[in-house]
Amino acid sequence: MTAQETPIVPDFGEDASERKMAFVASKGTLDMAYPPLVMANAALGEGIETHIFFTFWGLDIVTKKVMADLKFTPMANPATHIPQALTPLPGMTAMATHQMHKMLEELDIPDIPEFLDLIVDAGGHLWACKLSVDMMKLTPEDLYDGVEGIISATDFIELIEGAQTMFI
Repeated sequence: MTAQETPIVPDFGEDASERKMAFVASKGTLDMAYPPLVMANAALGEGIETHIFFTFWGLDIVTKKVMADLKFTPMANPATHIPQALTPLPGMTAMATHQMHKMLEELDIPDIPEFLDLIVDAGGHLWACKLSVDMMKLTPEDLYDGVEGIISATDFIELIEGAQTMFI
C-alpha cells in the first residue's frame, strides 16, 4: 500500500445490534468444526446477529449421526508437529482425535452438540445447505434440531445481506 492509498475500514455503526456476521462451515473434521462455532459464539456474546451455513463436509457438524464423533486427522497437516511420515500409520487419527478431545476438555470447551445448543440458546441461526443435504441424501430429521432450515446458497446470500462473512 502506498502512502497515497487509504485503507478501507468498514463502518458497522456504534450499536452491535446493527451488525450481522455469517460463517460458512465447509469442513467436518473435529479441528475445523470449532472455528465457526467459536467465532459465532464470540459474535453472539457481542450482541451481533449471527448465522452459520453448513455446506459440503461442514454439514457433518450438524448431522446427528456423526456430529458427536467427528475425527481429527494429522495427515497432511504440518501444524500438528507430528512427523508426516508417521501420520498414515494405523491408529494415528484415533490418537490425534483423543488428544484433541483431551485438550478441549482441559480448557472446558464444550463438545460439538453442547456448543451448538449454546449458540442456538444465545440466538444464533443455523442453516443447512440444500445442495449438500441433497448430495448426502439427508432429511431434516437427520439434522441437529436447532437447524432452522435447509436453504440454497442463493437464499443464504440474500439472508445475510450486509453481513461480515467468513468462509471456514
